Amino acid sequence: MLSSQGVEPFLIRTMLPDEAAECETVMRSLPGWFGIEESIQQYRRDLEAMETYVVETGGHIVGFMALNQHNQYSAEIHVMGVLEEFHRRGMGRSLVAHAVDVLHERSIEYLQVKTLGQSRESEAYAGTRGFYEAMGFRPLEETNLWGEGNPCLIMVKHLGCLPRGQTTTA
Repeated sequence: MLSSQGVEPFLIRTMLPDEAAECETVMRSLPGWFGIEESIQQYRRDLEAMETYVVETGGHIVGFMALNQHNQYSAEIHVMGVLEEFHRRGMGRSLVAHAVDVLHERSIEYLQVKTLGQSRESEAYAGTRGFYEAMGFRPLEETNLWGEGNPCLIMVKHLGCLPRGQTTTA
């Protein structure tokens, strides 16, 4: 998928096996979102195991997204990041749109994402929640999945697909 939203053209493509380190570099450049070393290391392993897409511009990876398909009905944006200097240039929106397109082809009905809940103040994550709401996600539930000090907000988006094998809504 090639896009030219924003200032420079960029490409969204499948991550190659040797590119997880570049995605880790993106995470490490975003301490407001990726500040726990153990999580960064786990996300790096997850990128190598999951269906991962990257945003490339000027020959460099500036963003990524890993998808985790849970079952025949739902998938999750497991982790996503775009270098801060490339925020608000359409790259994050294009990553989410690419995920929706991929999952639509598979007749997946729901896409979820987990992010820091609003009960813990964070300017960075307030922006993240606003981004996902603008992309059509809705808050479902805030839980203590990540522990007492890290409230997890589960957000979901209905992709408008009919369940596999169903041809009408009636």
